[in-house]
Amino acid sequence: MVQPSTPPQHDIVITGRGVVSAFGHNISAFEEKIFGAACAIASIEDLNDQLLFKTGAPVRDFDPNQSINPRECRMMDPFSQFAVHGALDALKEAGLSLDEDADDGMDRSRLGVVTGSACGGISTLETQYSRLYLKGSRKVSPMTVPMVMGSGPASHIAKAANARGPVFGVTSACASFNHALNSALSLLKEGAADVVICCGTDANFAHGNLKAWEALHAVSPDTCRPFSIDRKGLSMGEGAGVIVLERLDHALARKAKPLAKVLGVGMSSDAGNLVAPDAQGMYGAMNNALRIADLSPSDIDYINAHGTGTKANDQTESEAVCKLLGKQNDATPLSSTKSQLGHALGASGAFEMLATIGGILRETMPPTVNFTQADPECPVNVIANTAQPAKINIALSNSFAFGGLNASAVIQKA
Repeated sequence: MVQPSTPPQHDIVITGRGVVSAFGHNISAFEEKIFGAACAIASIEDLNDQLLFKTGAPVRDFDPNQSINPRECRMMDPFSQFAVHGALDALKEAGLSLDEDADDGMDRSRLGVVTGSACGGISTLETQYSRLYLKGSRKVSPMTVPMVMGSGPASHIAKAANARGPVFGVTSACASFNHALNSALSLLKEGAADVVICCGTDANFAHGNLKAWEALHAVSPDTCRPFSIDRKGLSMGEGAGVIVLERLDHALARKAKPLAKVLGVGMSSDAGNLVAPDAQGMYGAMNNALRIADLSPSDIDYINAHGTGTKANDQTESEAVCKLLGKQNDATPLSSTKSQLGHALGASGAFEMLATIGGILRETMPPTVNFTQADPECPVNVIANTAQPAKINIALSNSFAFGGLNASAVIQKA
């Protein structure tokens, strides 16, 4: 295998993880369901019976007041609540205290936060617009602006963690997390921060947002079957995934345990149709990721695909993967986490990163559930319905967004 050219002192490792998802609100529950081949996509008619599609994977039974001060919670949209809860767990696993005076080897002026979100505080926006236009109120909540802003989760995480370094949010539709990840890597490699909390989050089950997706005719009437010949579309999901990133030398100096390495993120733009995927753009992101990591396609052990379950995406991604792998396309295993958790938009890339890290640590490749029959137009090696035991040294995690925004991350066993 070709070794990464990045100097050892610039190796970036993941030392903490946190999650809020339809599979639960901690990493243990998340991984148990992922590798147990569960599917969170189920009826949502108890939440919304005014939709043409009847299923999804919303976050349920989540009480943010159990982990966040109730007074703070009242000033957060759900997408910020998800993010903060996940960040608190990630910091704990990384061995970092919430006390800025703690002796944990962390200078809070060198602690950064980068978050990604596709929708921002859409739940709050809908609630306040309803108050204004439907209920006849002449006022909205004075906290509407800070609750709605896309960078809200970054600010709330910074407050909870006493992070006084670079803190900001990015928005790149479904590629938001991988773009946030690339920004976090840049901060660490350039020496602007020693540790960065990186998060992808979205709360997607506001009625207006669901109706907007309904109008796209992209949502499956039953469930999500990526790469399967009978796939009918995506399923909606939501939540937050969080990782703590730091340079390897910094992690070792404070005796933190590296969980995985991030070798780089490759990016590209289709510069074309805003909703139709483009194989060349997808290929460009994956190829750029390997170039940055100084790796070849034969080095990839596993791919966590974007895999939305739509006819166009899966066929196009398959074409791009086959172009990247060449003769290897029949051998390199691939799966889609969206088959289990739906499409969580800004959180999807984070879920997929967590599933990939879990696969590396467990030496098991996550499955694509709901798979019934291979599609000849998707000639990739799909891990169908059950997790597959295998050692993973190098993995690729894809996020390909509306607007032609593509980002692929390369992860390595620590």
